[in-house]
Amino acid sequence: MRSTLLTILAVGTAMIPMATAAERESKVADRLDASADVLSDMMKASDKGIPQDLLNKAECVVIVPNMKKAGFIFGAKYGRGFAMCRRAGGRGWTAPAAMRIEGGSFGLQIGGSESDVILLVMNESGMKRLLSDKFTLGADATAAAGPVGRDATAQTDAALHAEMLSYSRSRGLFGGLTLEGATLRPDADSDHDLYGHDITNREILTGDVKAPPTADKLEHMINRESARK
Repeated sequence: MRSTLLTILAVGTAMIPMATAAERESKVADRLDASADVLSDMMKASDKGIPQDLLNKAECVVIVPNMKKAGFIFGAKYGRGFAMCRRAGGRGWTAPAAMRIEGGSFGLQIGGSESDVILLVMNESGMKRLLSDKFTLGADATAAAGPVGRDATAQTDAALHAEMLSYSRSRGLFGGLTLEGATLRPDADSDHDLYGHDITNREILTGDVKAPPTADKLEHMINRESARK
């Protein structure tokens, strides 16, 4: 009896990490699908959406669905999402690399809420920031609230001078968003859950890493929404 009980406990204990890993993988898959939906919705927002020409010119895109924020005027902010960059030679987009965003000034806020955030990385300088271990918008990388509307063009001060343009959606409202002071860094844990082994964002965003099937929806969406240069 004692032997049987110990065997059951041993088997049960051994199964716990597997269940936890499966749960983490499921959450990463849900974030991938949510990121695809965010990109689709922000591009469909007609006169308040992301200008098509800016997305077409972007070197990389960072999508953070359901970013949490809480407090009055100042508060905590935290989100997890994914970055994708254009492959060399115009061969489409790279596989998604997991990112974390923390802190920063997001303007007036009352109570707790969630926002979807998209960053367009507009040049090679901005891409180099994205490949670093950590960077802060406004300090390490120049950033601006992105212009909105289908008729907006890249010939704006924001698009010409900023390394990154930021957009948000909160309670169904779309618009440019200033993310001054927000820190972005690779999300190594999510990368491991997504690819099944340790891998860096630099390897994903500059190499020929094959995206897992769970990223199919996001890959399809970004290739559909953004024309080649």
